[in-house]
Amino acid sequence: MKVQKMIKVDTNIKKNVIYSVRPYNYLDFQLWNSFVANAKNATFLFHRDFMEYHKDRFEDFSLMVYKNNKLCAILPANKVGARVFSHQGLTYGGFVLPENIKFEVVLQVFKAVLEYLNNYGITTLSLKQLPFIYNTLPSSEVDYLMFILNANLVRRDTLSVIDLNKRLKISSNRLEGVKRGKKHDLCIKEETTFDLFWNTILIKNLEQKHGVTPVHSLNEIKSLREKFPNNIRQFNVYCNKEIVAGTTVFESKNVAHSQYISGNERNNELGSLDFLHVHLIDQIFKNKSYFDFGTSNDNNGLQINKGLQFWKEGFGARTVTQDFYEVETKSYKLLEDVMV
Repeated sequence: MKVQKMIKVDTNIKKNVIYSVRPYNYLDFQLWNSFVANAKNATFLFHRDFMEYHKDRFEDFSLMVYKNNKLCAILPANKVGARVFSHQGLTYGGFVLPENIKFEVVLQVFKAVLEYLNNYGITTLSLKQLPFIYNTLPSSEVDYLMFILNANLVRRDTLSVIDLNKRLKISSNRLEGVKRGKKHDLCIKEETTFDLFWNTILIKNLEQKHGVTPVHSLNEIKSLREKFPNNIRQFNVYCNKEIVAGTTVFESKNVAHSQYISGNERNNELGSLDFLHVHLIDQIFKNKSYFDFGTSNDNNGLQINKGLQFWKEGFGARTVTQDFYEVETKSYKLLEDVMV
């Protein structure tokens, strides 16, 4: 692995504070993961064991930022030509920050990163923000700095999210599905393997309905489950011992997120997905802060699948947005006079 030199940027000479930026390399494995574990806006997706399951598909360009000699921020990222992306292999990203960081430090971190990238020959930084529900503390510093930098908002997705501390009533449509599930004596089981759901339900449905394959292959999700057994969970629904539906849940500190949701052709008849998700929301994940059904967007965020949105909102889910920004690295000078 080619390791680029660290670039130091004097951002506050009077206080003798120096911010330094350098790329991640494999020797930083433990340091990176320890930082993620204690950050205010990170989940297990930022752990290097998760990020690197598809390292053959991306040119990693993750960055580490130091205030003097102390690590104060990281940026999971990859490089394509003269552009650096908040890692394209992850659902969300952006700057990962510690709990005790203050606004001015975030400002200097962002400035240092943009200047580093500009000096490196990178013209554009694309950031895919972490939805606020995944934060453990307020963390909107970068959103404000995007305004100062005249960043372009190039995409905005909608997530359907249930606030589990302030539940809305489940719609009659979804409750009717639960009744059908009980009538057909459906059984929900948490499984330790993914083969049955992937091979019998998920792959077939994604191919027939959307002409795509799962983001994670069966071997990849198995490998990730081995590394993160407490975060990646599989729930299957059975009717007379035959699998009829399932969901793969990514569980973080505040949020349970249905990463994959799929049922067979009998879903409407059996109410299997309604039956499953009411159970998950009411029982399995009732102590979380949020249940995230994910996005229903198509066409780069410009359209929403009406039927899918209707189904999710029937459980009491409401809209949270996720923003995607592009910022020119040469604009780092705009951050010089923010603090007065």
